[in-house]
Amino acid sequence: MARYRGPVEKIERRFDQCLELKGERRLSGKSALDKRHYGPGQHGQRRSKPSDYALQLHEKQKAKMFYGVSEKQFRGIFREASRMEGNTGSLLITLLESRLDNIVYRMGFATTRRFARQLVTHGHILVDGKRLSIPSAVIFPGQKIEIVQKSKNNPQIKRAIELTHQTGIVAWVDVDQEKVFGIFTRLPEREEVVIPVQERLIVELYSK
Repeated sequence: MARYRGPVEKIERRFDQCLELKGERRLSGKSALDKRHYGPGQHGQRRSKPSDYALQLHEKQKAKMFYGVSEKQFRGIFREASRMEGNTGSLLITLLESRLDNIVYRMGFATTRRFARQLVTHGHILVDGKRLSIPSAVIFPGQKIEIVQKSKNNPQIKRAIELTHQTGIVAWVDVDQEKVFGIFTRLPEREEVVIPVQERLIVELYSK
């Protein structure tokens, strides 16, 4: 299944949760979800009780949309998490958080993961001083993420840094906003990652 490219705020309204799919509108409290807290469409305000399978499927769909990954990518990440020692659900989140596009977003260089992915694919990102254009690349603790010199004055990047400076940066990255670079200092603990996803239900879905 290809990555979704339609109206993202309709997705958030369908799940009735913020999936961080919009940038400045979300950060300024002007997203569609803030204004219309019900599903899209003619029957959006009717919410029937979902089955257990529907709940599990919704959690997987939310995770995919939240991190901006395709079905094939998500399955591959889940398989990798299931082969590792430890809690599969927590490891799944850790692997998703370790993607380059997500870390660029977490460092505040982009207002959305979609824009972060564009920055990576268009060659605006350096990892340990070398250009890397693969959004799904896994970043390890201690690696340095930097905006290339010619892009540091990009107005969208500067605006993202301004907005995220106001809202705060996650604890597992260390960012120098003036020089526009950051260090992925450590893997986050699951309880630190605030996301609208119950990964336990995803594990149950794939365990069937």
